[in-house]
Amino acid sequence: MSSIQSKTILFVTGCFVSHHCWDNWAAFFESSGYKTVLPAWPNKEGEPASLRNSMPAHSIAGLRMTQVVEHYAAIARQLPEKPIIIGHSFGGLMTQILINKGLGAAGIAIHSVPPQGVLPIEFSFLKSTFGALGLFTPLNNAYLMSRSTWKYAFTNGMPPEVQQSTYDALTIPESKRLARDGLTSAAHVDFKKPHAPLLIQAGSKDHCIPASLNRRNFNKYNTPGSVTEFVVKEGRNHFVLGQSTWKEDAAYILNWIKKH
Repeated sequence: MSSIQSKTILFVTGCFVSHHCWDNWAAFFESSGYKTVLPAWPNKEGEPASLRNSMPAHSIAGLRMTQVVEHYAAIARQLPEKPIIIGHSFGGLMTQILINKGLGAAGIAIHSVPPQGVLPIEFSFLKSTFGALGLFTPLNNAYLMSRSTWKYAFTNGMPPEVQQSTYDALTIPESKRLARDGLTSAAHVDFKKPHAPLLIQAGSKDHCIPASLNRRNFNKYNTPGSVTEFVVKEGRNHFVLGQSTWKEDAAYILNWIKKH
C-alpha cells in the first residue's frame, strides 16, 4: 500500500511569475480525484499586467522569504489533511523547507532553487538570477524580469512568439530582499532529518536552475530511512510548467505519488 494517502495538493509558486502558472496542473490533478489549492503569494493576488503596471510595487518589494514560507505553512496547517506539496523553482525550495517542517504528506520540488549550503556555481544560474538580487539598486523598488532575461532564463529554445506571449501572461514583479534571502539561513534545510517522500525533478535544458545544481541538492540528503528520489527530464527548460510536455511531467508525478 502506498504511504502517501493524501488526496490534497498544495501548489507553491516560484519567483517572478503568477500563481496562474499552475492552472493546467490543477485541472489535471483534479481530474484524477485530487483537491488542489494554488494560492498566490502575499501581495501578488492581482493579475500579472496590473501588477507590472504597479511598478515599482513597494508592497511586493517588502516581501521576505520567511513571510512567504509561513504563508504556505499556515495554509497547509489549515487543510483537513497533510497535503502533497508541489513547488517550482523558489517554490521548490519552499517545498523542501515545508517538508523539512513535517507539513506535507509528500513533496515534489520541480527545478528547485537550492537550499543554503548547496553552492550555485553554474554560469547560467548566475546570469539568470543576478539581476533579481538588485545589487546597487534601491531595495524599496521591486524587480521585474526583462523580456530578454525571460527568454534566456525561462523560455530558452521556445519560439519567439511563445516567449512573448508567456511573458505577457505570467511575469510579475519580485522582491529583491526575498531573492537575497535565498542565500541566507532563511533557506536552511536539515538534510539529515527524516522526511516524507520527496522527489526532486530537474530539466536538461534549464538555464536558470541547471540539472547539475539540482543533482547537488539531491546529493545533500542523508536520510536512509526516507524516500528521496531524483530525475532529470530531457528537453525541459525553466518554463517546464508551461512547456508542451507539461502533461507528461504531471502524469509522471501522479504515478510517482501512487507508487509511494
